[in-house]
Amino acid sequence: MSNLLWKSLVVSPAVLGATLLVSATAIAAPNATTEVSSTDKQPVAEVAQKTDILAQAIPASKDSSVLEQVNRYSKEGNNNVQSQVTSVSQFSDVQPTDWAFQALQSLVERYGCIAGYPNGTYRGNRALTRYEFAAGLNACLDRVNELIATATADLVTKQDLATLQRLQEEFSAELATLRGRVDSLEARTAELEANQFSTTTKLVGEAIFAVTDVFGGRTEDANNTVFQDRVRLSLNTSFTGRDLLTTRLSASNATAFDFRNNANLPLTTAEGKQTFQVTNGSTNNSVKIDRLTYEAPIGPAQVYLAASGGQHSHYAAVNNPYFFDKTDGGNGALSTFASENPIYRIGGGAGIGINVPFGRGGGILRPSSVTLGYLASDANNPGASNGLFNGNYAALGQLNFAVGDRLALAATYVHGYHAGNTALFDAGFGRLGNTGVANGIVGTNQANRIDAPANSNSYGISAAFRPSEKLSVSGFVSYHDVTQTGAGNDYEAWSYGAGVALADFGKRGNVLGIFAGAQPYARNRPGFVGASEVPYQIEGFYKYRVSDNISITPGVIYLTNPGQTNSDSAIIGTVRTTFSF
Repeated sequence: MSNLLWKSLVVSPAVLGATLLVSATAIAAPNATTEVSSTDKQPVAEVAQKTDILAQAIPASKDSSVLEQVNRYSKEGNNNVQSQVTSVSQFSDVQPTDWAFQALQSLVERYGCIAGYPNGTYRGNRALTRYEFAAGLNACLDRVNELIATATADLVTKQDLATLQRLQEEFSAELATLRGRVDSLEARTAELEANQFSTTTKLVGEAIFAVTDVFGGRTEDANNTVFQDRVRLSLNTSFTGRDLLTTRLSASNATAFDFRNNANLPLTTAEGKQTFQVTNGSTNNSVKIDRLTYEAPIGPAQVYLAASGGQHSHYAAVNNPYFFDKTDGGNGALSTFASENPIYRIGGGAGIGINVPFGRGGGILRPSSVTLGYLASDANNPGASNGLFNGNYAALGQLNFAVGDRLALAATYVHGYHAGNTALFDAGFGRLGNTGVANGIVGTNQANRIDAPANSNSYGISAAFRPSEKLSVSGFVSYHDVTQTGAGNDYEAWSYGAGVALADFGKRGNVLGIFAGAQPYARNRPGFVGASEVPYQIEGFYKYRVSDNISITPGVIYLTNPGQTNSDSAIIGTVRTTFSF
């Protein structure tokens, strides 16, 4: 059987269980009747008895669902890629007292047809179908044939060969089905490779349809129900298999709502802005390149280069599972505030980022890492007070810690320079909005507005705690000290929030999320009279997974004190449909 079969099936936990059963030493149960081989003194169970039990416990599947079963098991969780192990001691969930320990040890050390999970587990107690058993059997058959072909056949005992022969006869129908399926896949793969437009590039797309409206007071009167869209097409290119060049095209017609105060005057604010309304200036479905980045490992470090559209959240750990979707995608929270700590919205554009691991991590404290980055908003402009180093920029430093398997912590510092009439949380996009006033990506006008050239120093802490596989708790706090040119223009801004996410709620792939906190605000800032309220936000959403490529997310965003004024609260209702391909 070709290598394609092994590569396709090695990621299934059930197949690992099958390979455990394949060896003559692995078929012995705690209470099974066994016999002892005179060659290696290891127990060998009666094959007929074991196959009968297998057939009774797990009915055979239809031929048409063979690959679907294997694929289903292989997709459990993220990054469940298995790798060959060289010693049974590498499995943390296999003990010398286990009844199959010697059998597993034999398979690992003598035949080398056992793989494990990246977290060092084997999960040998999983149920399996006859087809999965046959797939594991075929994997070990290939390995035995390899040993024979390389003149190491003395490692294969006669007893094991006899057992494999009987198993091969018992599962001949399933093996034939698998071979036919794999042959068909190989033919179709060859056809695709012959007709693909690139051997290094893959097209990835996301289209968002969103129906949204805002309710409450004068803000409701100033807005209507809208149907907005955003489409992103990414060309993901890899030259070595470990690097990634991302070239993304984007188009949108989405704009944020017009918030009003009690005097029916517009509030320049980014409160209530939703992730699909982050369009980098495209509001009439005009197409533009909004991201051009390259990522590659250099030694133990991971390096990130951005020529355009770079964001700190591309390379730095955000620690906000289920709410954060990289680059404001359509699968996380609805609002930009609930998506990530606002500190990552300071600056953007072109530059470099690097993540370097350090420390061995003993006991409960795992290996840590340090993240450094520099992004400039006007790197392409050779004019005065612009360029890579003389224009707007933001330099980031972050320490990342993992405590056990369930807690992640990060401490972040960002130093930035901002020209006049820009926004603190602008993500490198510069001025936003039809008025020409910089209102940022998130937060109030008081927290965002930079009137004169300024330096900012921002400090943030974020944490993510996962007490169980289906429950995640995360939160952040950020403080921002802004020093502007001129007397009496300095100010401080704060933001904080926390969220709870329930994964697989109601159905696998669904997510129920609730997030609450304070949008970035600056109380008692000079020049802003009557703007001392704290703008709180509460958001709830339910992502319903229709299929692997379609999800529908209804949600509600509740805002108090918009613009930090004592204005009527506002409620945003949204139904977002995301197509991923």
